[in-house]
This record gives sequence, structure tokens and C-alpha cells, in this order.
Amino acid sequence: MNAPADTGRGALEHTVADEDEGATLASLVRRWSTGQDGEPLAWSKARDLCRTGRVLLDGQPALDDATRVRSGQSVVLTPTAPRRTEGVLPREDLLHVDADVAVVRKPAGVVTVPYDDGERDTLVDRVRALLARLDKARRGGAGAGRDTMAGVVQRLDKDTTGVLVFARNMPAKRALEEQFRVHSVERRYLALAHGDVRSDTAETMLVQDRGDGLRGSWGAFRGHVGPPPRDAKRAVTHLRALERLRGATLVECRLETGRQHQIRIHLSERGHALVGEPVYIRDHQGPRLPSPRPMLHAAVLGFEHPRGGATLRFEDPPPADFAERLEALRVPPHAPSRGAR
Repeated sequence: MNAPADTGRGALEHTVADEDEGATLASLVRRWSTGQDGEPLAWSKARDLCRTGRVLLDGQPALDDATRVRSGQSVVLTPTAPRRTEGVLPREDLLHVDADVAVVRKPAGVVTVPYDDGERDTLVDRVRALLARLDKARRGGAGAGRDTMAGVVQRLDKDTTGVLVFARNMPAKRALEEQFRVHSVERRYLALAHGDVRSDTAETMLVQDRGDGLRGSWGAFRGHVGPPPRDAKRAVTHLRALERLRGATLVECRLETGRQHQIRIHLSERGHALVGEPVYIRDHQGPRLPSPRPMLHAAVLGFEHPRGGATLRFEDPPPADFAERLEALRVPPHAPSRGAR
């Protein structure tokens, strides 16, 4: 193995040796890194480094930790996330605000909460900065203002867009958390998925590692037998095909539960990975439709207001990149249509 080169900011560049040809990226990351105890990095950490974009393969983020490498390829490891400058959520992306809740529109490319202690410019940071600015303006510019949020009650993946709610005080946080716990919150997503998706309900038990390092459904990979492990979590997604496209389907996904990566996993395990899916795509058969991010948008959010119980419901149309990809995949008007089932 060649000695790594320091590329600055703690990043190290390795060149894949002949004897490492065909190894998985995670195995090399684990071998080339050490934990705080000086031992090889834990498998989970090595996989997370890949999945969070901190491993570059020939200059490009390698999000699939099971990628097989070739001799001579460049692998750059960046163990810590780059520190970002803090921004402010645009005022037009604040859909609703009162003393208890703030409902916002999340853009793509922004994490909801920090992954590392030093990470900045998360959605939480941007919302807090906007609310502090509005609070200061309301008071005529006097003083620094109070903390404007109590915590996060839901998350969206970094590249998922759409509507989500933040609590502004602890009673509101507890009330919203209870609604999410009992699955009374209305959550509807729009997705562009590969292939001819059928309207149906996906109900599985999700596990952290399905057998190859990826999250997935118990029994969907390598033929698991017997009851699922105790940490498996029930996940239910209701799928409704809205429009047949060229090589894809526009799908409405209604969440009954809200597990991490639930929609992405359920669609991919049915052979219909999201257009632009970077992780749950390795088993996909057939051509892959290109997209700069997974085409998933949180279009509808409905819940009971934590103070008084009034029903609040918010709808947000997909952003420009989603709309453009949808239009590009639409069947020409003169072509025969199969119709949505």
C-alpha cells in the first residue's frame, strides 16, 4: 500500500494498491483509519464516512460503501465535516410561525441537524437565525433576543426537500412528539421512482443492518428466517401511483410510520429505487435514470396544533429540479398512455 498524502484540513489521499483490487470501499476506509483507541475504525463509522460524503473516489463522493475499488484509484478521506458559515433561512421558506411552532420549507443539500459537533449551517441553524432576526425586528431591534426553538421533532434526509415542523417550546415539543409517536401526523411525499410502480402498501420490519451493511427490511435480503431482532421497527408506507413516465413513475408515498430512510428502502426493495438514489440502488436491475439527488419531496404535512388542537395542514409543490426531472420523463402527448392504477 502506498503511503497516504496529506491534502490539508486533515484529509488524507490514498492510492489503491494492486493487492486491494476488488476490495469494498468501507473495508479500505476502516483499514486506513483508526478510532480513539488506536484500533481499526468500527465498521459502522467507516460506512458512515462513505454515506455522508466524506470519502472521495477519483475526486467524486463515494456514497455506496460497498463499491469495489480498482488498482490505481485515488481515495481521499476527510474524517471531520468542513465547518460552514451560518446562513439564514429565507423568509419565504417560513410557511407558518407562532409562539409554539415553526413550519418551514427545507431545501436540498442541507442536513436537518448537525452530524458533528463542529458542523454549522444546518436547517436548525438557519431557522433559529431567521426566528431570532424576526424576534429582534418585532422588538424594534433591541437586545439579542431569546432562544427561539426548543428542539427537533422530525427530520428529512439531506437531499430531501419539503415541509417540516419545529417546536418553539418544550410543551409544544412534547405534544408534537406524541403525535409522531402515535402516527397521527399526516405526511405525504412525492417520489420519482424507477420502473412501473404499483399502488400498494409496504409493511416490513426495518433493521439497521440487513446483512450487507445497509439498513433494510428483515427477510428481504439473504433470506432471513425466524423472528426479527428486538431492535427491528415496524415500517408502513402506502404507495399510490400517480403518473406513468418513461422508465419511471410519479408516486405518492403516505407514511403511517416514520423510520429513517423508510420510503427509499421500501421502494428499492420492490425494485423501484428513487431516481437519483445513491445508496439503496445496488440491487437495481436495468438502466439507471440520472439525477443530481434522490427525487423525494415532502409535499404535505398535517398535525394538531399543540395549543388548542386546531388542525394545521401545509402543502408545498416540488422544487424546480424535481419539476424539471418530472417534465423530462413525461410521456409525449401523442404516445399511448397506460394510465395510473
